[in-house]
Amino acid sequence: MRARTRARDRARARPRDRRTALAAALLAGGLLLAGCSGGGDDNGDKRASGKERGSNALPAPAPPPDGAQDSRQRENSSHRDIAPSPGHGPSDMRSTFALDVDTASYGFARRTLDRGRLPDPATVRPEEFVNSFRQDYPKPAGDGFSVSVDGARTGADGWSLMRVGLATRPDDEERRRPPAALTFVIDISGSMAEPGRLDLVRKSLGVMTDRLRDDDSVALVTFSDRAETVLPLTRLGDSRDEVHAAVDALRPTASTNVEAGITTGYDTASRGLREGATNRVVLLSDALANTGDTSADGILRRVEDARRAHGITLFGVGVGSDYGDALMERLADRGDGHTTYVADEDDAREVFCERLPANIDLRARDAKSQVSFDPETVERFRLIGYDNRRVADDDFRDDRVDGGEVGPGHTVTALYAVRTRPGASGPVATARVRWLDPESRAPREASADLRTGDLDGTLDKAEPGLQVAATAAYFADGLRAYDRAADAEPPGEGGPDGYGGQGGQGGQGGQVGQGGQGEDHSTAPLPGAPAPDRLEEWARGLAHTTGDKDVSELAESISEANDLRGSAR
Repeated sequence: MRARTRARDRARARPRDRRTALAAALLAGGLLLAGCSGGGDDNGDKRASGKERGSNALPAPAPPPDGAQDSRQRENSSHRDIAPSPGHGPSDMRSTFALDVDTASYGFARRTLDRGRLPDPATVRPEEFVNSFRQDYPKPAGDGFSVSVDGARTGADGWSLMRVGLATRPDDEERRRPPAALTFVIDISGSMAEPGRLDLVRKSLGVMTDRLRDDDSVALVTFSDRAETVLPLTRLGDSRDEVHAAVDALRPTASTNVEAGITTGYDTASRGLREGATNRVVLLSDALANTGDTSADGILRRVEDARRAHGITLFGVGVGSDYGDALMERLADRGDGHTTYVADEDDAREVFCERLPANIDLRARDAKSQVSFDPETVERFRLIGYDNRRVADDDFRDDRVDGGEVGPGHTVTALYAVRTRPGASGPVATARVRWLDPESRAPREASADLRTGDLDGTLDKAEPGLQVAATAAYFADGLRAYDRAADAEPPGEGGPDGYGGQGGQGGQGGQVGQGGQGEDHSTAPLPGAPAPDRLEEWARGLAHTTGDKDVSELAESISEANDLRGSAR
């Protein structure tokens, strides 16, 4: 774990007037292969947790006391062949999105905060903050997904947070994964000369080379102003020294032509395609493209045939304090893959020794989720994040429409802000996930239901995983809202323990929605958002309760953001 230098006492010493400013800011708006050590059963594309979850007690913030009880997690999933069926309720009461297990946005935000800057709000994607934390959802017995749905009241009038949790089965220890055919496309442009970029890539690839199996294959493609295949796909066997020599020889050169690198990488992967192996292109870059075609769509059009005909997927690994986040995300989304961000050697070891197998093998292709809300009980709802992954509701069962690729041991979390009708009782929502079997391409679905009684509990009594997800979502929302905060009115003082609405709407918690029913696409702050200092206290309490180092790092990142906001005022 990266060493931290900020002390808790410093956060408590902040002046009271900064607390008011902070509240306005917030409320205004990965290779576990043979030889690697570490847990393969953990969430494949998440940061590994510390010890098992402990007590779910939470010191702050405290929602209304009436009806408080533990929230209940419902797991009522089933896998079946699909027969067409009508949607649940009118189309404006459905929410559909492609699954996403990316975590780069959170990693990059942490790196930016560590360097004394607030992240650009445009790079903050709440779902990647939420999905950076392991969730202990039930695992399905076979391939595909389990579906869990739970939730809790937020303290804002009528509003709850609902969590949809999806999980795939991890690899069995006795199951031997298919061979991997990995084409590494490595950025050696001048910008990669900065410490923590190309040197980190070299160390990472060196460790990975020693961990791979003899029947795995590796290719190396480098790019700057042009691209070159340094090493064609080569079975490791007795060739490890050759791979090490090629990695050690990597040196930075000129400009960044991502287009040339991706095109040559897919061409190299296609020419060395191995039947029965998992064929993947792994892009390691700061994604600061300045030569050639610099658009993701333009780049991927040049490799469309190889991508679709051969099923070659893309795994993007971002490095560097200046990082082309938007380009890397788009490349991964359109390349049927994932993206993550590496800040230091600990991150690199985690990615190349723990995460990458979950991004090699697949449990599901073109996976999409659809949540149908009951209009008799739900007045409004809002999906938190997934802005670039939305899918038309009627395309949920159209298997020609692109979804997300998900590997073994993954969990995917989607949070919704849901406002129920006063006094309503009964069904709230049905969450479905649809995917294609990776081998047969046959469609499958699983589902689970939520009722109003499942939202009786308050957030401070909820299962710790839901509390961590809520903390991450509120943090991301606050970072995205900061650029709107300068013109905001001071928040209202209503609501318990620091909860309050904007513009004096006491107790409303930053209500979203402008009238009517259905999905809310507003940019208003999330309901029930605690003030920044309260959010920090909440995160520290969760870190103590769970003993999870990743939650401790989340609390420290919130503290760093609060300090930076305060110094900017």
